[in-house]
Amino acid sequence: MTADARRRVPRTDVVLGDARLAEAVTRLGRSTVKEAVAAAQEQARQGVLDPTAVADAAVAGLPETATSLHEVINASGVVLHTNLGRAPLSDAALRAMEAAAGYVDVELDLATGRRAARGRGTLAALRAAVPSAEDALVVNNGAAAVLLATTALAAGREVVVSRGELVEIGDGFRLPDLIESTGARLHEVGTTNRVRLADYADAIGPATGCILKVHPSNFRIQGFTAAVAIRDLATLPVPVVADLGSGLLAPDSLLPDEPDVASALTAGADLVTASGDKLLGGPQAGLVFGRAELVERLRRHPLARAVRIDKLRLAALEATVRGPRAPVATALHADAAELLARCERLADSIAADDVRVVEATGTVGGGGAPGWTLPGWAVSLPEACAARLRAGRPAVVGRIERGRCLIDIRCVPPADDGRLAGAIRTALAAP
Repeated sequence: MTADARRRVPRTDVVLGDARLAEAVTRLGRSTVKEAVAAAQEQARQGVLDPTAVADAAVAGLPETATSLHEVINASGVVLHTNLGRAPLSDAALRAMEAAAGYVDVELDLATGRRAARGRGTLAALRAAVPSAEDALVVNNGAAAVLLATTALAAGREVVVSRGELVEIGDGFRLPDLIESTGARLHEVGTTNRVRLADYADAIGPATGCILKVHPSNFRIQGFTAAVAIRDLATLPVPVVADLGSGLLAPDSLLPDEPDVASALTAGADLVTASGDKLLGGPQAGLVFGRAELVERLRRHPLARAVRIDKLRLAALEATVRGPRAPVATALHADAAELLARCERLADSIAADDVRVVEATGTVGGGGAPGWTLPGWAVSLPEACAARLRAGRPAVVGRIERGRCLIDIRCVPPADDGRLAGAIRTALAAP
């Protein structure tokens, strides 16, 4: 491009005067819009864009929202995909978050005009969902629930835990490091594969703050093993804290080996901790259920303020517990025959070579029900489609098996089948 042509690139203030970009400033913010304008101006300076088209290019380059996060259609077959944000929220939870986005009575009694307990509606919903719990508490996430429990009960004292339950969770975070950060000392008992009630009993002394029973929710140890049930640990003279992780509130016949909060409390656990964004299907949250005196001790601990949950997630959690079936439950209990019918319709609508319907096995994911499989169906595409689908908008995340890209629709709402078909057609047509 000649120097004269470069001088024809419009100034930023002129481009921002375009009505479309002026509207976008109110929706996305000035800095975001200016970035799109600058990118279009640079294209014009490099000669790949006519200077008269800068405003059009800037509009085309605007993001849909003010966040850098991209919408993803989860076609991986992993219901609780940690890298995709775990549980998708229900429509009821989304509406509750929208209602809570402004000023709300999160800590105000509208009848008296005085301060009220934070999250009282959410806590009431949790207590109603788990009647065997004397009280409940909600914090920022599952790790925070364990952190608060061990700090309140055992800071400066000992936490007795089986060596086979010293787990590592995502991104290299290890339970022993978390507990020791509270000032508590770990007292490990048993071996990696076997622990007995006598091991716990021998470890208990004046310095013991609590026993921590951790469900190994993201792995299995099989073979020559032995563990101690909560009902047996409850016979010992110290509080038993059971960390279940996955957030199943009551037994689910689909997941017979997955422990649940209600059963753990009935078995004698003094406190049970779990996550809200796993099998419960709600927002990220740490749930604590148990004896009223111990829950109140956690509630009054100074650390509780540092790990408290915000108003948006309180609203979403209450709507999840009180509201209709969450998307996670729908995906877990999806009918295989219906999945097959949807896959066949999807393949027919694509009408392309090298596209076929195959049997597929989904997983729970998110540190829940390790080794448990979910029989279903998927649309099989050429492997090259995987990267193209991830690059689309909306992005589609499938999985690679034996050199093929599988589009497992277990976690895809039926209303998104049309968008999914369009994304696949675009990926197949790419050179």
